[in-house]
Amino acid sequence: MEKVTKKSVFDSLAGPELVQTTLIDAATTARHIVSTGARAGAPGTLNDATFTHSWLFTGPPGSGRSVAAKAFAAALVCSNPDVVGCGQCEDCRLAMRDAHADVVHIIPQELVISVASMRSVINDAARMPSVAKWRVIIIEDADRLSEGAANALLKTVEEPPERTIIILCAPSTDPRDIAITLRSRCRHVYIPTPTVAEVARILVAEGKVSQADAELAAAASAGHIGRARHLALNQNAQKRRANILNLAELIYHGDTAFRAVNTLVKGIEKESQESLAARDEAELEKLRNSMGMGAKGKGAQKALHGSASQIKELEDNQKKRRTRFLRDSLDLALIDLAGIYRDALMISSQATVGLTHPDMEGLSQELATRVSPEGLVACLDAISKCRESFGFNVRPVVAMDALVGRLRKAYKVT
Repeated sequence: MEKVTKKSVFDSLAGPELVQTTLIDAATTARHIVSTGARAGAPGTLNDATFTHSWLFTGPPGSGRSVAAKAFAAALVCSNPDVVGCGQCEDCRLAMRDAHADVVHIIPQELVISVASMRSVINDAARMPSVAKWRVIIIEDADRLSEGAANALLKTVEEPPERTIIILCAPSTDPRDIAITLRSRCRHVYIPTPTVAEVARILVAEGKVSQADAELAAAASAGHIGRARHLALNQNAQKRRANILNLAELIYHGDTAFRAVNTLVKGIEKESQESLAARDEAELEKLRNSMGMGAKGKGAQKALHGSASQIKELEDNQKKRRTRFLRDSLDLALIDLAGIYRDALMISSQATVGLTHPDMEGLSQELATRVSPEGLVACLDAISKCRESFGFNVRPVVAMDALVGRLRKAYKVT
């Protein structure tokens, strides 16, 4: 195995060394296959057991499975002749920025990945690499694949083109997360949740966060690397966290809690509209230009035939994207809220474990004193029910109001 430098693409991984070793060995074998002209699994490869064309990276949300996938992709296209995944060459830097011509990174914005989306991915996978030796397709949130999309992708995963590598990312190998047929045709790599210390180390190493802020963000995000980074750097995220945690106190103050969750939902809806508005408009403008809207003449009129249905389809997809933004944002807020009740339960039971929200220890102490352990468990159950309700298309404001009602019952507040 080739030695990894301190600035390797794999430095961004927080998981065990075994994960890095597995990926480095596979990338090394891939390089050997190119240099010798051998095919994977055929005599002449460096180590047949290390390499495959189809991979499945699993792990809890925030464990860094997508980061591992990008690092692996960068190592595969790395142009440094001496180090696999050097992190310094142009190819490594472009791959880690999602800007490499031969690395296709699919991050679904809708609630479900459609068959149409997968057909586009399949076309990308069929192309030969343009500048690197390998073409890499990364599909995040593969658990969102519809049954039709999974079936459409199956043939490509089963028999990928000679110079294409496909990486699927999903929470687990459970059939509810990834189709059994896809799972059986991929090599599985599990990325465990990193420790708070590992997450803090990564944030500090990136050079934008102090040690204290990094440790707080790492603890508050329960080891979720992406959330920790977002919380440490984004003031809106910090305000939202403070607001949702304050809800635990507002339950004691009459209808104030109901007003607070309504304000929270409206704020996230406004944020989704503002943050996605530019992208939505750019997509719509691109579609209009492609259809020649605004042009005159008989030819232009003929080209516009059926344009209304295409615009409607785009608007529907954009609406789904905003819905996902809202649901995901509320879900993250509820995870924060669950953390304060977990802390209170740990304090109540005198468990010697670290707190999820160490900066809110005073509130956790108060909850542990005023709410029974059974009540705290009921609070956690109420949050779980609220999160589940989003999957049944319950209106967010209705789901959040129901949550407040259940929390009041758990507190025994009348």
